Amino acid sequence: MKKIKLLLVACSLLLLNVAALAQTRTIIGNVKDSKTGEPLPGATIKILHTDIGTSADTKGSFKIEVPSTISKVVLSISGVGYTTVEITPRDENVFVGLSPENKLLTDVVVIGYGTAKKATLTGAVSTIKAKEVTEAPVTNVTNGLAGRLPGLVAVTSSSEPGSDGTNLRIRGSNTFNDNSVLVVIDGVPDRSLERIDPNTIESITVLKDASAAIYGSRAANGVILVTTKQGKTGKPEITLNGNYGYNQPTKLPKMADAPLYATALNEIAYYNNPSGGLNQTYTTDQIQKFSDGSDPLRYPNTDWFKTVLKPQSVQSNANLSISAGTEAMRYFVALDMKKQDGQYRNSATYYKQYGFTSNIDAKINKNIRVAVNVNGRLEDKHYPQKSAGTIFNDLVSAYPTSVAWWPNGLPGPAREHGENPVVISTGATGVNNDKYYVLNSNLKLDVNIPWVKGLSFNGNVSYDNGFDFDKNFTRPWRLYSWDKTTVDAGGNPVLTSNVFGAGAYNSPTLYESFQNNYSKLAYGLLNYQTNIGENHNLKLMVGTQLSKGNSESFNAYRDLFASTAVQEMFAGATANQATGGTGTVNSRLSYFGRANYSFANKYLVEFVGRYDGSYIFAPGHRFGFFPGVTAGWVASEEKFFKENIKFIDYFKLRGSWGKTGNDRVQDFQYLTKYLFGSSYYNQPGQYYPFVVNNAGALNELQTVYDSAIANPNITWEIANQSNIGFNATFLNNRLSVEADYFYYKRSNILWPPNATVPASAGLTLPSVNYGKAQNKGFDFNITYSDVTPSKFSYSISVNGGYAQNKVLQWGEAPGAPAWQQTTGHPMGSGLYYVADGLIHNSKDSLDYASGFTSWGLSTKPAPGDIRYADIAKNDTMDSRQQKRIYKSSIPTFTFGTYINLGYKNFDLSILLQGATGAVTYVNSDGGTFTNFRKSLLDGRWSPTNPEGNNPRTPNRGNYYWDNTGNTFFLHKTDYVRLKTLQFGYTLDPKLLQKANIKNLRVYLSGQNLLTWCPGLKDFDPEAGANAKPTDLRNAIPSISGGNYPLSRVVAMGMTMTF
Repeated sequence: MKKIKLLLVACSLLLLNVAALAQTRTIIGNVKDSKTGEPLPGATIKILHTDIGTSADTKGSFKIEVPSTISKVVLSISGVGYTTVEITPRDENVFVGLSPENKLLTDVVVIGYGTAKKATLTGAVSTIKAKEVTEAPVTNVTNGLAGRLPGLVAVTSSSEPGSDGTNLRIRGSNTFNDNSVLVVIDGVPDRSLERIDPNTIESITVLKDASAAIYGSRAANGVILVTTKQGKTGKPEITLNGNYGYNQPTKLPKMADAPLYATALNEIAYYNNPSGGLNQTYTTDQIQKFSDGSDPLRYPNTDWFKTVLKPQSVQSNANLSISAGTEAMRYFVALDMKKQDGQYRNSATYYKQYGFTSNIDAKINKNIRVAVNVNGRLEDKHYPQKSAGTIFNDLVSAYPTSVAWWPNGLPGPAREHGENPVVISTGATGVNNDKYYVLNSNLKLDVNIPWVKGLSFNGNVSYDNGFDFDKNFTRPWRLYSWDKTTVDAGGNPVLTSNVFGAGAYNSPTLYESFQNNYSKLAYGLLNYQTNIGENHNLKLMVGTQLSKGNSESFNAYRDLFASTAVQEMFAGATANQATGGTGTVNSRLSYFGRANYSFANKYLVEFVGRYDGSYIFAPGHRFGFFPGVTAGWVASEEKFFKENIKFIDYFKLRGSWGKTGNDRVQDFQYLTKYLFGSSYYNQPGQYYPFVVNNAGALNELQTVYDSAIANPNITWEIANQSNIGFNATFLNNRLSVEADYFYYKRSNILWPPNATVPASAGLTLPSVNYGKAQNKGFDFNITYSDVTPSKFSYSISVNGGYAQNKVLQWGEAPGAPAWQQTTGHPMGSGLYYVADGLIHNSKDSLDYASGFTSWGLSTKPAPGDIRYADIAKNDTMDSRQQKRIYKSSIPTFTFGTYINLGYKNFDLSILLQGATGAVTYVNSDGGTFTNFRKSLLDGRWSPTNPEGNNPRTPNRGNYYWDNTGNTFFLHKTDYVRLKTLQFGYTLDPKLLQKANIKNLRVYLSGQNLLTWCPGLKDFDPEAGANAKPTDLRNAIPSISGGNYPLSRVVAMGMTMTF
């Protein structure tokens, strides 16, 4: 009986345990700010290693159900801007205080061939995250980088669809040659940043100092590292992002209207023939007809910009992505589409892009993980047969006294060369269609080597291919003129037709070109990490990399097409056909390594080195070693610091030195180059040996001839880079400050010393590693962020960068005076006559001219001309009076202010951006062959306005001051711009639950909305800044309006997540 009772008791206890196991456990709690005591609504609470989670309500309170199957509960509690904590609840009531996050300690930053915590970084590294990249409504991601990163100089001079790239430089100019940065995307160098969809970017990191030395001979101009998004563990999440916007030019020059133009032509005629009076070209009555529009066919008043350009063009962006994953496999897949319309009416200009991204990684076992990244795109560009430069040059040059369209709809007469902007901006003259196909692929392998603790292997193999097909077909077009007298019976003008074309006998032409580019790369890394005791941490990395690239191109031309209906090469005649082609190859082999050591997370040091070889240099000069060292001291971890300097939360002092290289020079200069074709001669009696003079007749022969002198000793440029900086946080980590000072010295700059040889020698010298330059300056970033008790969040970030370069060694022209020399002064400057006011009357002109015993300029000074200063003090007005102006088109100081505000469901971000220290030259165009900018004529000197502050009406280079560069037309381009603005509203998730929508945000955004530039009236301050000088003696670019303008964009968009 006792046994039966014991059995019943045991069964009862067992049933009670089963019932208990079947029950769930409820944990309730509250989350607050540990400093202010304020509740943290929206804080995330999750049970570690499960998908179970919840979020805190408006009072910071939460409740979470724990299944009985979980014996040991660990809660992970996090909040935006706060440090995540993990706790094991002792009972069912939990009260948690979260501390504001110190991003200097927690952020992980992408570096060369790896990642690192920002707390351990000792180099000058700047990063922006995905959110900032997507705020700008742009179709080219580089257009949205200006003002966002300290030390990054980003200049955009054009918004032409498909050709709207931004010139990126890190810390200004460092060499006479190519200053472009090395872009590395997902570990692969030289991929294009411009056409990546910003919604697929995870982060962008800029290496500015010796931290870039891990990239060796290609890192002298700095490195930009781009990481694309990867799949995240969790259920599939679909995101749709799209926006639709309107574009219009930020600035267009105001041109003279017909009455003003006619008056100006009268003044030119007067200057040529003063006895004829002021109405030699147009009478007063004719000028009045231009003004009142009483006879618009004989006396038109055409505004060419309004006639040819639309009030606005449109653009659109769309991206659809899906992300999901498990512990075994994760994936991120995206499709994107972009379209930009041209600014012209009846435009033949547009750009379309279709792209995809597929990033998949899989865990093979606990030690091996494999990733496959594939992305591709089609870039489809359509342009008129005439370039944007030609079209906009015609817009500023076309006469306002000429008809654009006749009443019957036919186009007006040609300005010159058959160019009428209303026709050449359309497809009537033909179309240039350029299609570019890109496919990039990566295979990555990560292996933890189990038999050696801390040892791992990383490998990356990539294959990139780009194929470009350009088809340019021109067709004849007709323009119509009128003699202003002949009319038909109805009184309508009888027009004369004129045919224009590009080919022989104005026939259609076809030019086609094909280019195939591919590159292959493979690298492998061994990483080792170990801790020695409690305070010593050591990381080692060694690797090798091999890359190879090829480019092949072919082109063909035919004309005399019988019809424009068949636009294929076979349909053209062979009489004038031409073909051509090129092929290039490059290869690199590298060995590199890095060693990091830290003691107690206070003393940090890093050594890097790379042994690089490049195929473009001669054997014996292909390899070089590029070392670097960085060090840091986290002073705030010292005991004396914690006890005595309590107002600073964190302080790290950094320093670095590195030697990097620049191999962005013309390939294979160590080889003598030859061409095959017809030669030429310069003057009678001076012929190449293979041009035969047969009884006075010249017979050109097809032959091989040398085109460049070789230099077998060339090698890459060398950059020695030094940097010192600090990171600090204050006010409970709400205020962070980062600042750096740098000094770069570049040597071995490859440059042809042609200036050292008189032009009369007729020699073109080979490039030699001769030049030297330096660049020094500073950059900084200051950020303050906080959340108020009323749930208003805000952050303000101010960044800036100053860089001033100087040429240390460069071949000067023989006998060049000190005021004209480049050595000792900034790169990219130019020689100009120094304007010294105006000559106001005949006595002034006589006195001025008599001050020189010799006048070597094209015309003698006259009233209304610009007075040039006597710089040489030699009584001779000639080229020695020119003075080097120590400015360039690249700004010396760039800055940005980023403001981010949030309140409840509303958010607002503002980016103010600007630059100072740059100049540009604005041509004094105008005259009998071209129109005038109105600003050039406003306040001009004239017989009726002898005290004018502008020179007399120019006549297209007929006066000495409008055919020689002078400082009167040199303008400062200092500016401040409202670069980006975005205002958004996120709908309440409760309203979206029934539609299974997790998140829906709508926004209004703008780009280049407002610009303040007091020094430049007619053009955008960046209009001429992208020029790449080939001659440092006169390198400041000039602008006259002949380029597609920068655009202002306003767009509406939506982001939806399912």
